[in-house]
Order: sequence, then structure tokens, then C-alpha cells
Amino acid sequence: MVEKKQRVSPRQHVPPEVARRNYAARGIAGLLAPVVRPAFRRRAPAAAQLLADWPQLAGPELSARAAPIKFAGGTLTLACTGPMAMELQLLAPQIIERLNLGLGHAMVERLRFMQQAAAGPAQPAARLGAKTFAMPENLPDGPLGAALAALYQGMKNRG
Repeated sequence: MVEKKQRVSPRQHVPPEVARRNYAARGIAGLLAPVVRPAFRRRAPAAAQLLADWPQLAGPELSARAAPIKFAGGTLTLACTGPMAMELQLLAPQIIERLNLGLGHAMVERLRFMQQAAAGPAQPAARLGAKTFAMPENLPDGPLGAALAALYQGMKNRG
């Protein structure tokens, strides 16, 4: 017995399911993410190292005068006082060279300075020459009473 092959007509042949393409507009972030993700993977650990190891990389003198705030696109943003920013701007090439040497590759390209007040230890109100006023008698006991008393003192000192 000879088996006959069944012929399938072109009309009976059904192609496998093909994923439909969506031609609608897409955001640029969705298009760029696969392209830039490898670059971010290479840079992110070094940026985290720069921010975490700042005192060792910058040295005691620089780390006492400036603090890193942000690193993006080769630009390191440092917080410092206004006069210190002028001095550090003059020393920028040496600072960049020192940081890149500590990191092992040229990661920092530019320095940007942001003016911030020097962070010092908080001083109690009595040291600042603030006056003390008699507390209201009906304050509750405990932490709530202490917070209300501090608020009262602050409001009276402001005038």
C-alpha cells in the first residue's frame, strides 16, 4: 500500500502567530535605556566609591573644607563656603588629578561648586546669647512638653 501525501493548499496554510508591532509614539527614555544602561553600569560603582570614600580620596584638608553632593556626567558637585569656592576653583586641576589618581581612571572631568554654610556643631540657645523666658504653667509633662517649651522659647527669642 502506498500512502498518499496530502497536499495543503496555500489557503489552508496558517502562518504561526507573529507578534504585532506597535507603531505608536514611545518616550525617548524607553528607547535610550537599552543603549545607555551598559555605560551606567560601568560608571555607577565608581561614582558611589567617590562619594563614599571622599575623605580618603580628597585628603583631610580638602574634605574638611568641601563635601561632595552629586556626581553626574563627569562633573563632581562640591558644597563649600563662598570664599573657599574661589580658592578651590584655582586648585581644580590639581584636585581633579588627585581624585582620578585615587579612583584609578579619569572619571572626574569638571568640578562644580555649590555655596553652602559650613556645617558645624549645633549650639544651644544659651550660648548664642538668647534670652530665657518664663514658661507657661499649663505645659504637659514628657517629650511633648519639652518640645512645646523649646518652641515657645524660639518664638519669644524671634520677637
